[in-house]
Amino acid sequence: MLDPSPEDDRTSPTVSTPRFVGRDREMAALRGALARPPAIVLVEGEAGIGKSRLLREWLAAPDERTALVSVCPPLRESLTLGPIVDAFRGIDRPVPRLRLTELAGALRPLFPEWSSDLPPALPPLDDAKAARHRLFRALDELLRALRVDVLVLEDAHWADEVTLEFLLFVTSRQHSDGPSIVVSYRPEEVDVGSLLLRLTSRLPAGVTQLRIALAPMRPADTAALVSSMLDGNPISQEFTTFMHERTGGVPLALEESVRLMCDRADLVVRDGQWVRLKLRELQVPPTVRDSTRERVGRLSPTAQQVLRAAATLAERSSVATIAMTAGLSPAACRGAIAEAADAGVLDGDDRGRWRFRHVLAATAVYEAIPLTDRRHVHLLAGRAVENIHPPPLARLARHFREAGETQSWARYAEQSAELAMASGDHTKAVDLLVDLLSWAVLPPEDRARIARIAGVAALGRRETVDELYHRVIRTLRSVLETPGLSARQQAEIRNPLGRLLIRGGEAQAALRELEQAVANLDHDPVEAARTMTYLGWAYAGPWPASTHRRWLDRAAELTAGFASPEERLNLAGNRAAALLMLGEEEAWDVVAGLPIDGTTSAERLDVARIHTNVGTGALIWGRYADAEKHLDVALRLADAEQASRLHHNVRLEQANLAWLTGRWEGLAERSAALADADRDRPAHYLGSIRLAARLAAAAGRRRAAEEQFRLVLEESARLGAADDTMEAAAALARLWLADGNSSRALQITNEPMETVLKKGIWVWATDLVPARVEALIAAGDLSAATRLSDQFARGLRGRTAPAPRAALTVCRALLVAAAGDHGRAATAHDRAARAWSALPRPYEAMLARERQAEALVAHGEVHQGRELLAAQYEQLFRTGARGDADRVAHRLREHGADVPRLWRGGRRGYGDQLSPRELDVVQLVIAGKTNREISRILAKSPATVDQQLRAAMRKLKVTSRTALAVKAVEAGVFAEEDSVSDAS
Repeated sequence: MLDPSPEDDRTSPTVSTPRFVGRDREMAALRGALARPPAIVLVEGEAGIGKSRLLREWLAAPDERTALVSVCPPLRESLTLGPIVDAFRGIDRPVPRLRLTELAGALRPLFPEWSSDLPPALPPLDDAKAARHRLFRALDELLRALRVDVLVLEDAHWADEVTLEFLLFVTSRQHSDGPSIVVSYRPEEVDVGSLLLRLTSRLPAGVTQLRIALAPMRPADTAALVSSMLDGNPISQEFTTFMHERTGGVPLALEESVRLMCDRADLVVRDGQWVRLKLRELQVPPTVRDSTRERVGRLSPTAQQVLRAAATLAERSSVATIAMTAGLSPAACRGAIAEAADAGVLDGDDRGRWRFRHVLAATAVYEAIPLTDRRHVHLLAGRAVENIHPPPLARLARHFREAGETQSWARYAEQSAELAMASGDHTKAVDLLVDLLSWAVLPPEDRARIARIAGVAALGRRETVDELYHRVIRTLRSVLETPGLSARQQAEIRNPLGRLLIRGGEAQAALRELEQAVANLDHDPVEAARTMTYLGWAYAGPWPASTHRRWLDRAAELTAGFASPEERLNLAGNRAAALLMLGEEEAWDVVAGLPIDGTTSAERLDVARIHTNVGTGALIWGRYADAEKHLDVALRLADAEQASRLHHNVRLEQANLAWLTGRWEGLAERSAALADADRDRPAHYLGSIRLAARLAAAAGRRRAAEEQFRLVLEESARLGAADDTMEAAAALARLWLADGNSSRALQITNEPMETVLKKGIWVWATDLVPARVEALIAAGDLSAATRLSDQFARGLRGRTAPAPRAALTVCRALLVAAAGDHGRAATAHDRAARAWSALPRPYEAMLARERQAEALVAHGEVHQGRELLAAQYEQLFRTGARGDADRVAHRLREHGADVPRLWRGGRRGYGDQLSPRELDVVQLVIAGKTNREISRILAKSPATVDQQLRAAMRKLKVTSRTALAVKAVEAGVFAEEDSVSDAS
């Protein structure tokens, strides 16, 4: 221990602001990137690591540039885009002198103080996404009018969703003339699904990209920083080591610790160096919280009172606001603020507003306020903030919530939610309202109204199935149990609840809610018609097609009386898609009358959604040219409106179209990318897995295909998506029929077949009925197979559905072959192949030709059969159906024919490096299994699975599971391991 000695200079040091040290490399990189505009610079690091200091030092440089700086508060602003709005309010260029177009009228809600200088307000838009897009364009115009060179957003981990969407919007328009963007954030506080992570994912050409990850300071830099605070004198090596070990080299912890030690007079100069007294008796606090609380405790009671108020307010606030919150006079408050500022605790701006210099310090002070006192401080804060114009509604809701003032909390939360919805921030609105419904005791009529608004807001969110989605579902169901709700109030809650359940894939639960709701929506014909249309969708429930059709007809009767073209379009588009799902020929007459564009953003989005659904229906019918046309329209409009979710929907259907029409190149990568993008949306995620399963089955990767099809079947059945169970069940049946297991094939198709029979929707059965007929024949029940084929024919009567009709020709050919007439069977299979080729659906056509070839051989036309079989081998191989090609090669050898020698492409240097055990693990990764599931399936420990997975990643030179799956498929790793025989 170092004890004081007579030689010690006991004069307390003067504490200065630390010098900027240890960041020369980062500063050079920042300047270099911003010297090549436009640029995107991400500055990341933990709290207190020096992100803000780096940016302040850069901003202080005498460069000729215009920078707009915004800081995200730890609480969401009531006004959407709050950080951006605050940054604009600090500009010194007069708005009247800017050349703004009429579009700038959209800025009036954000800048009421500029109302006399902005163009007239624009008419409101019904679609929140369109309103948001228009607002973004107006803000972008203002940025360019102000000639902003750099837009800086600090603490972006606290940014509201719409602020981040605006950054993405600006990024998409950077090109060669847009502003550069600098964003600082704490990576540990960024959610996996945060929009912040997308800033660097899809950059336009010509954009400079830089990521600066600030690390803790090294010991030498620690010494330099501490020395710069202590008159520039050096510090001892022992003191340096002590400070670095105890603070981890975090600049904020270093600065706060030095200030604390100086306050306590624990630092002295010895031999020209600053040293620390009593190292073992008084440790440097391991966290900023401890140091902050001790420093604050040394201030006057009035200053402490002001700091508690400032910590409760949590954002920059005026002297008047702080004074009211602290219960002080303005004069006393000013003196206390000066004391806290001199102590380096509070920091002011040029507008006379104050806040803690560091958020961690504010948190430390706030958490030290006794729980019994916090309610009163929040009440005072709420009353003080009520004097701010325009009122910060979300802050008011928070303060009155913490104060226990339910009536004020509910009023401001509801107003804040309405404002957020008007600006397109539906997530913020839902968060506020769900919180209110979860914790506040409200009258039944208020709970019903707020629940209805929360449900409508949730429908407007871009995120679909996340934690907030599940909170909304639980909350709405809870509100429905509130005693005293009228039938109408319940209906207005069940209606959005049912539609939300559809998004989550809970189809049967959705229909139950909607059916209960529609009976009491007479007061709102538009919503009643919309709900009836949803009930007309045949994806779930035990209802036959006739019941769904009656709902659609009732909706059409209501729609005929609507004057609004937008409402008529929306309902007509939904009707068209629903009729297609029902297999009604009338659907195509409705489709013919649909527009291919819109006059407003909202209308274009609706048209895009409608054409996506029509494209999906066309795929089911086998009208692939129609499907491509409608999906092209949908993609054009979705991209024009920057509707990313809708874009993914269209891309998935286009990938399905590519599979069906034999355009398989790159499909493995596309399916993996689609699965990653849609993990939060069950139905779309399962669609991506189904696509991967098709590829796996065709390539002969039996285990992967079986696991993936099982996942699709089980999850689709659980979610109530009956139509999505058909193909998966049929595919599993075909796999088991290849093993000679007809009973298992019949069992897996029982329930889907019952669904088709009960609902009477035979266009769903393209894959199912041929697999079922083949299984019945294999089981020796030829009469049942014949009856099913006849039912299929009757169900398709009068419908121009090429895919189901081609499937019917397959069933008839199978029956002819089962009767032993090989000559007629060859002709029948030829007819089936021609039907598939006409679609075109080449993969199914090749399989039909394979059956035709076998029939020819059996009929004695061996040479012709061999030639046809060899042709199918080559076509299957070149298409990418290596598993099928290997089966055909095996059959060629059995018939005494040579197998054409084709180049298999090799494995690009990867396949030979994977062990059989690693191959098993990779197959299950492709099947979408987790490490725990893989360990259970392979009877291995999780540690062994993890080791083998890492080894496979290393050998294939990838760093993620998705990349591993893509690379394995692309490189043909399983082309030979899973083959029936070596076809070379």
